[in-house]
Amino acid sequence: MTYSRKGDCVNNHEEKINDYSKVSNEIKRLSDLCLDNLRIDTELYTKYEVKRGLRDINGKGVLAGLTDVSKIQSYVVEDNDLIPCEGKLYYQGVDVEDIVAGFIKEKRFGYEETIYLLLFGKLPDKGELETITRILSDYRMLLPTDFVRDIILKAPSKDMMNTLQRSILTLYAYDDKAEDTSIPNVLRQCLQLISVVPLLSVYGYQAYSHYHDGNSLYIHTPRADLSTAENFLYVLRADSKYSELEARILDLALVLHAEHGGGNNSTFTTHVVTSSGTDTYSSMAASLGSLKGPKHGGANIKVTKMFDEMKEEVKDWNDEEEIKGYLKKLLNKEAFDQAGLIYGMGHAVYSISDPRAKVFKGFVQKLSVEKGYEKEYQLYANVEKLAPEVIAEERKIYKGVSANVDFYSGFVYQMLGLPTELFTPLFAVARMAGWSAHRIEELINQGKIIRPAYKAVKKSQPYIPIDER
Repeated sequence: MTYSRKGDCVNNHEEKINDYSKVSNEIKRLSDLCLDNLRIDTELYTKYEVKRGLRDINGKGVLAGLTDVSKIQSYVVEDNDLIPCEGKLYYQGVDVEDIVAGFIKEKRFGYEETIYLLLFGKLPDKGELETITRILSDYRMLLPTDFVRDIILKAPSKDMMNTLQRSILTLYAYDDKAEDTSIPNVLRQCLQLISVVPLLSVYGYQAYSHYHDGNSLYIHTPRADLSTAENFLYVLRADSKYSELEARILDLALVLHAEHGGGNNSTFTTHVVTSSGTDTYSSMAASLGSLKGPKHGGANIKVTKMFDEMKEEVKDWNDEEEIKGYLKKLLNKEAFDQAGLIYGMGHAVYSISDPRAKVFKGFVQKLSVEKGYEKEYQLYANVEKLAPEVIAEERKIYKGVSANVDFYSGFVYQMLGLPTELFTPLFAVARMAGWSAHRIEELINQGKIIRPAYKAVKKSQPYIPIDER
């Protein structure tokens, strides 16, 4: 009897495999049908002057809205000509380089100050900074323990961005005013999310590390007296220890990633979804979905993996000709992922320089000395110098090419010993501040629902009765 039932199970299992195989073949056939019937002739984009990616032929973004939150400058206008310049980034009109120089000089952490600036349009005085820091700390300590247990630990995921999305959407159920889109309520929701997303990221990773990789499970409670950056390291590490330089560089990374204009993919998503009138949790989850993409928030992972292969292929990390040879292989689709890209080089807006990368670089060097990564840092510096030369030789480009912030950020996270799974969530941790400012800005200005036009190019065809098809 036992054998018979086992045989039935085996037979059922084999039947399911055969069924799956049939379905798989059908899906393959249907996908070919999609490819045949949904591919649009690329020449039509030129014919109808469609700005693909909402960018013109010179790479300039199509104007889709107005914002006070931040400004990116990559050129100046002289005699109606656009002249490329050193990249600048302003948060609410304040130069990011000045912001960083200020809190570094005064030996303070800067992310909380940046949150205040982005949300309220001005730099906080000492009392205002203490207030926002206390509010964030209070909200951080209010994350329900049963939420961590029931939502994160009982359903671990191998992808931390999906964990974050699920967690944020579930927080909707814990909010009695989840649908209230009044500014005071949305501000409260945003500040709560800014405070707890770092914890959700780390706890999600701890659950994954434990249940998927068999590592010990650590769920540390955050400390009220620590900054966002300090708490991230404190909660993540088994011994909760970190150096002052580690915490300050992570804080710097949060400041530099906190915001970047209204037109980047995830922030534009914030505006689009917010314009529909939906709740804060749905808006933030949508922005997270955008940031997860390897063309956006996942770019620094591509950089680190590219360098991992480069370290194997290039024998002498100081031999410029050998490095250039590998870079040419990258561009010619003969190395790494055969995508024809040097990851971390070039940006949709900046040409001469990305100010975030420029600020980061000096601190990266200091960390490389503390961590014993001087040789790796020199390789990064050599690639930053040589890649623009190689790209200019191998490609026709309409503007200059320089290292972007992703070029160094992944390297920083590696030196900090952060798991790769947390690279993109850490971007989300920082960008929650910018998304919050843009969501509130969209709600305050009560714009129309964002609905750009798409031109239909499919030729008309008659309806044919099913027996005649």
